Amino acid sequence: MHLLLISNSTNAGEGYLEYCKRDVAEFLKGYGASKALFFPFAAVTFSYDEYERKVREKLQPLGVEVESIHHARDAQQAVHDAQAIVVGGGNTFHLLKSIQDLKLMEIVRDKVQRGTPYAGWSAGSNLACPTICTTNDMPIVEPESLSALNLIPFQINPHYLDANPAGHAGETREQRLLEYIAANPCRYVAGLREACMLRLTNGKLTLHGKRAMRVFRAGQPPLELQPTDDLQLLLR
Repeated sequence: MHLLLISNSTNAGEGYLEYCKRDVAEFLKGYGASKALFFPFAAVTFSYDEYERKVREKLQPLGVEVESIHHARDAQQAVHDAQAIVVGGGNTFHLLKSIQDLKLMEIVRDKVQRGTPYAGWSAGSNLACPTICTTNDMPIVEPESLSALNLIPFQINPHYLDANPAGHAGETREQRLLEYIAANPCRYVAGLREACMLRLTNGKLTLHGKRAMRVFRAGQPPLELQPTDDLQLLLR
């Protein structure tokens, strides 16, 4: 499999996909894909047409055509025919339910497992996990289940934050993830900080970006893993 799983689409003070658009384009073209099938279903407060346009404006000048699956007469056939799959961020529950409603889960999983490159950011990264249980999003709709594509054996928490704002008495992000691993002791969670991404190619997992990744596993202190570290423990 060939996966590019990105924490966020936009860094503070930058334009949409500005920091990662070249990573996405080079990743896709590196596997022979000049056209990507885009999944816009995480969008809720703006249209799928608008989402498609935003992504197309960033990737087309870099040599990747973008066509959204919401235009397809036969969504299942569109997946079968896709050179690459790109899944945008937004609300993960809305994304998952939409794909479930279209009966695409098994088709997408099989397509990616057979070698079609998959790139996603935020909700699109959550979708690659075993479940969407470590998303930061509000469950604004109810999917059939929380099970996701299960392309990787660990969970991702995109936009991972260390901060505990002054005056905030609620749980921190770390406390929420500690709750998850307490309830799911056999699974790792990767806290993927802003402007970072994970790449899986031919069974090798690498971290890209300037920040460490915080990794959680029940019964173990959290790990800070750098881009130079071996990440294969997450694939066991």
